[in-house]
Amino acid sequence: MNNSQWLDQIKEETLEPELPICDPHHHLWDHPGSRYLLDELQQDTGTGHNICSTVFVECSSMYRAQGPVSLAPIGETEFVQGIAAMSASGQYGSTRVASGIVSFADLSLGDDVKGVLESHMAASTNRFRGIRHATGWHKSKAIRNSHSRPTEGLMSQEGFQQGFSHLAPLGLSFDAWFYHEQMPEFVALAKAFPETQIVLDHFGGPLGVGPYENKADEVLRQWRDLVEPLKNLGNVHFKLGGINMKVNGFNWHKRPQPPSSDELVDLTAPYYEHCIKIFGAQRCMFESNFPVDKDSCSYQVLWNAFKKMSQTCTPNERAALFHDTATRFYRLSESNTG
Repeated sequence: MNNSQWLDQIKEETLEPELPICDPHHHLWDHPGSRYLLDELQQDTGTGHNICSTVFVECSSMYRAQGPVSLAPIGETEFVQGIAAMSASGQYGSTRVASGIVSFADLSLGDDVKGVLESHMAASTNRFRGIRHATGWHKSKAIRNSHSRPTEGLMSQEGFQQGFSHLAPLGLSFDAWFYHEQMPEFVALAKAFPETQIVLDHFGGPLGVGPYENKADEVLRQWRDLVEPLKNLGNVHFKLGGINMKVNGFNWHKRPQPPSSDELVDLTAPYYEHCIKIFGAQRCMFESNFPVDKDSCSYQVLWNAFKKMSQTCTPNERAALFHDTATRFYRLSESNTG
């Protein structure tokens, strides 16, 4: 049974189909045996929810094959800019795909990264919004380090911070992605650069594999303590999602059937509820993290779960969580030409 057949076993009615949504985190790629381009994304966004716009986040896709290694990631921005232009033509539905683009630049280049950032900006003058340099690292061989091949303690290294210092002057944001025990290192980085707008992807990576297997309650308690220092750091925002990956340890992908939205709520809601309560809806945004989370659940079921988790929020809070926080943070235009 392939993934689509497995996911199709669970069918739900789309809740609140008119609620405007900006999905601020998805990928696009064409790898051998794995294709997720405009058509595949539209199959997911077209399952009933009102996805007005999206933000593409880097995934080492379509790097340039020639030229300096440091400039290879510009190819990803050029690639996504083209897909975004296709979407903006209006010929592919009402969703404005990749209204914002978050690409990669190696911050450990220090001051030399400025030229890379400027090249990204030139490749997408109307959509490029910032970068993600994933820093997920763990000593356990059971936990795969981030695709950017970070070293231990990367966020605290002088070269990385020197490169990081160029983001705010250029008006660029930073997407942070690491594992939960690295949170103190991230807190120090965010404190050191209060002018830089930062969004923390996937709750800061609470782990559930390797040494954390079958320790969900312990990890949740530890995670709550670790995120507490972020409460008063107004430059840090939070993406609520990306918690259904294999590394999170819920093992949805091992089941005969995928989870329903109720099951997602039952096991993962404590993370969402804590962030909304502690940091407020104005600093939080729901995200799909597709197609990575597609290994575990369908797009339609995932957004149903988000809608169920937010039922106790006010209308203004829900508008922020589903749309407004993301479009404000990434400075998005949802017009046909944006």
